[in-house]
Amino acid sequence: MAYTIGLDIGSTYTKGLILDSDNNIVGRAMKATGARLQEAAAAVVGMTLEAAGLKDSDINYCITTGYGRHMFDERDLQVTDLTATARGCSFLFPDTHTILDIGGQTMKASKIDELKKVQTFRLNDKCASGTGMFLEKTVRYMGYETEDIGNLLDTANEAVPISGVCTVFAESEVINHLSNGVPPEDIMFGASKSLTKRSVQLLKRVKPETEVTVVGGILRWSAMAKAIAEELKLDVNVAEDDLPQYTAALGCSILGHIRLNKIKADGPAPKDKAEQRNAA
Repeated sequence: MAYTIGLDIGSTYTKGLILDSDNNIVGRAMKATGARLQEAAAAVVGMTLEAAGLKDSDINYCITTGYGRHMFDERDLQVTDLTATARGCSFLFPDTHTILDIGGQTMKASKIDELKKVQTFRLNDKCASGTGMFLEKTVRYMGYETEDIGNLLDTANEAVPISGVCTVFAESEVINHLSNGVPPEDIMFGASKSLTKRSVQLLKRVKPETEVTVVGGILRWSAMAKAIAEELKLDVNVAEDDLPQYTAALGCSILGHIRLNKIKADGPAPKDKAEQRNAA
């Protein structure tokens, strides 16, 4: 059995996922990235191996992606997050043609073809207001933790408008709403609606075609997927459990197996790290 590990070294969180040669996910783990990207990546590798019940020597190939993809010296290959996410989405939902990826500090919309190649994409251009960090900062302004976002959204009655195009202005609006006695859950609902509108605006710039798959950490709150579908007026695919956060790492693992198969067919490259690791 061959195993590959995909690492998504993001600006906010680092995720790792191990895939076996039968396309089974055998382990995954994540932690906050912090300022030391290489240390975060190494820690996540250890956590993911532990979750899978494997040793470092069991891993045949490692591909990295994300903000810090250049920072992990033990990688065999690095790819862009657009490429990795396209592979991951196509694995989970084979008919995916459009992808919306809402990360901690970036948001991307892309279209892919039948070969899972990215044809066009757009990035957010309004600082963090269209990202998961916007929701996290909003909930912290109100004295709550990130884990409380889902409950606040589920208990909201009416969304209050939050129109600030950056988190600094949005913070002022949140403070004003709180001082006027607006319930925190309705403020949270307003923040989510603001993010939803910005994400759909970005998605429309790539002229979305079905099926649409949405990924990113905010999808762990079911209310977000529903809001995006309603705003877009299209059904959207959302993976189960926490897989929306691991889509890029999954894509890296898939690409790792493709690379291994190519090595098997063509012979190893002279300095292929996977071969060196297994020969050690």
